[in-house]
Amino acid sequence: MTKNIASPGKTKALLREHGLSLKKSLGQNFLIDAAVLDRITEVLQLSSGDGVLEIGPGIGALTQQLARRADRVVAVEIDERMVKVLRCLFADEERVTVIHEDFLKVDLNDLISEQFKPGQRVTVAANLPYYITTPILLKLVHSGLSFEKIVVMVQKEVAERIAASPGDKNYGSLSIAVQYYAHASTALTVPKTAFLPNPKVDSAVLALVMRPDPAVEVADEDFFFKVVRNAFKQRRKTIYNNLSRNLLPNVDKPVLMACFENSGIDPKRRAETVSLREFAALSDELLPLARH
Repeated sequence: MTKNIASPGKTKALLREHGLSLKKSLGQNFLIDAAVLDRITEVLQLSSGDGVLEIGPGIGALTQQLARRADRVVAVEIDERMVKVLRCLFADEERVTVIHEDFLKVDLNDLISEQFKPGQRVTVAANLPYYITTPILLKLVHSGLSFEKIVVMVQKEVAERIAASPGDKNYGSLSIAVQYYAHASTALTVPKTAFLPNPKVDSAVLALVMRPDPAVEVADEDFFFKVVRNAFKQRRKTIYNNLSRNLLPNVDKPVLMACFENSGIDPKRRAETVSLREFAALSDELLPLARH
């Protein structure tokens, strides 16, 4: 396997060797700090028999570390130029497969069944471009696949939003959309200087440990998430005002107020103070009204 490329000099040399420039449109910022890569692999806690799905491998700095620890690494890269570099770097590494594809268009069920052994533990690792972080994360956690863990580098602000608890100013619909399926925590903060080129903001490594079952039981998942999204639509307004105006505008106030009372939620509260369990109770109370 090629020598470590997680340094400014080696990364620049590799880009020069292949005549590459970075595309701002793809949010390309390559990790050049070997110590950060070591910390990421520690968070992943890989075993020799594990499989890893890597999203956006770039020029392969993290891929190298994954291939040294896992049984199989499947790297999905959208940029054809980077795919050529990766296939060159890992030409002699049987455990690494590089797929040229837009991850958001990939059929995850087919990918996992085709690329990994039946029953193999599969972990996801990624350094996600800021502009596409949310759709990729939601695709992963809503996939229904039993990933062992999802460890991703994201904008620090996004990591804080996803891992936030009720009452935190960062807590919102994204927090709930992810935490419904996974335990979320920020494993480490990564300064902008750890990348080439330097992004404008710091990053963080977000660790998602998938739950065997959703955090709460609800009668209708789609409606639950609809309630959550509408409850946060205007953050400064009360949860009652948001839901009465945005979700159930034709329901009489006394009827709607009764639903809040039955679920034990003060209608004057703001959505950022309401827990997943409370949202589940309120969603189930409101569901019959939405079906009329």
